[in-house]
Amino acid sequence: MLTDIEIANSANIKHINQIAEIIGLNIDDLEHYGKYKAKLPLNIINLDKVNNSNLVLVTAISPTPAGEGKTTTTIGLLDGLNKIGVKSIAALREPSLGPVFGIKGGAAGGGYSQVIPMEDINLHFTGDFSAIEKANNLLAAMIDNNIQAKTGNLGIDPRQVVWKRVMDMNDRSLRQIITGLGGTAGGVVRESGFNITAASEIMAILCLSENFADLKSRIARIYIGNKYDGAPVYAGELKAEGAMALLLKDAIKPNLVQTLENNPVIIHGGPFANIAQGTNSVIATKMAMSLADVVVTEAGFGADLGAEKFLDIKCATSGLSPKLVVVVATIRALKYHGGQLLVNIKEENTNALTLGFANIQRHIENIRKFGLNSVVSINRFETDTDNEINTLTELFNQNNIKFALSEGFTKGGDGCIDLANLVSNELKNNTSNFTPLYDNNMSIEEKIEKIAKEIYRADRVEYSSKAKTDLKKIKSLNIENLKICIAKTQYSFSENPELLGAPTGHTLNIREIEVSAGAGFIVPITGTIMRMPGLPNTPAAVNMSIDDNGVISGLS
Repeated sequence: MLTDIEIANSANIKHINQIAEIIGLNIDDLEHYGKYKAKLPLNIINLDKVNNSNLVLVTAISPTPAGEGKTTTTIGLLDGLNKIGVKSIAALREPSLGPVFGIKGGAAGGGYSQVIPMEDINLHFTGDFSAIEKANNLLAAMIDNNIQAKTGNLGIDPRQVVWKRVMDMNDRSLRQIITGLGGTAGGVVRESGFNITAASEIMAILCLSENFADLKSRIARIYIGNKYDGAPVYAGELKAEGAMALLLKDAIKPNLVQTLENNPVIIHGGPFANIAQGTNSVIATKMAMSLADVVVTEAGFGADLGAEKFLDIKCATSGLSPKLVVVVATIRALKYHGGQLLVNIKEENTNALTLGFANIQRHIENIRKFGLNSVVSINRFETDTDNEINTLTELFNQNNIKFALSEGFTKGGDGCIDLANLVSNELKNNTSNFTPLYDNNMSIEEKIEKIAKEIYRADRVEYSSKAKTDLKKIKSLNIENLKICIAKTQYSFSENPELLGAPTGHTLNIREIEVSAGAGFIVPITGTIMRMPGLPNTPAAVNMSIDDNGVISGLS
């Protein structure tokens, strides 16, 4: 089979004007970025149409090295729905360069279920990440400038500044740094560091904002640290929100592209799901819902992270209400959760498959707690045996779980017809009634405990001395009504990535707690999770190149 980049380069890609016409857009409204990409104006959003559209969330079981194919399934489902006559659009996140050059790869799907131009989408795209990075770092520069300023000095204590710079690359050496070296001309010496751009609060804010006014208001509420007298400092006191929003004037507009089968896809924003809210922008989702009967979107990693944050943060904030959830799994991944070693993952093992089934059951049970119905998509591989498929079918039937096999990777939309029909029928018989998991008026500890016990199945929550100090600070800021965005490993329901399947009885240890007041949530950080990842021993970058004719290789 051809590689992802080879398949993408051989596609019959259409001019973006033709894709816009499919969904009834005025071509004059497009802001073209070449022939195959365009930005869309915010005035496309029509709330009446949003309320009459059907939002489908694609999530997954707990991720494994064997892979699940969530984005591939999302794109295949979109193509499949359009093949059966359901007017549909997908709303996806933009890829971060960190995973692209690291280990996970890009976020444009794979095989014959991809969004194109794949290389552009995975590499810089329309510059949104760069704009977010610049806005974030402008605030950092203004903070350091004010600390040194002789006039207009706010009395910011450099030891208590929590705002960090960002860059869109995995670079562990920048996690902790010293700034201001070089004498008085270099500023005030202090400890600081870098996060990856996808973990920036600016990314979270952009993806939760409804318009420019909301964007500026949220930026102004960013908590950046404390003054010498102990008073909190917010970005608004530096009068930073206007210039920061200016840098985001184009980044706030969603991007229109297409699938290999020339179906429309809106891509916008890219926060990670293990350290941020893990879903595309509210603006992009509402824009897609203004243009289609069904919108297929996704949330990062497993349902305990991406789906929970999609529902408790994005939907509860914006008023969006999904009608159906699709949980993606593979037989290989379920065997891994059942104890099958990765080196033997292609070998038939119905016992491990049966044991690993507990993981998908747990995610489905959790989704029901939000009042939502779900179906399962089994992303099929050629190594899946008839015995394994029959075993899985029996397990689904015994537990009254509706499912479909999908083969979007090898067959595109044709491989997702069964899934598309299942989703379409479920939407016609919709009985979902979305309700967030927790009430904002609960205390911070109560909200964290609710997620820990209800979603992760932890027995208790423990706070380090640092986390307890952070809690006191947050309470002094009178922002206890913010939502909760737990930073946790994606590989397990627990904070221990080695604890696979459906563990119970564990303890959720909160290491520290960060404040994202502008985004509207608090970030309890667990385990050893980092907001600036590192590259693996052999990064994907070593296998990438471009020839004299501009042909790219190794990108996936």
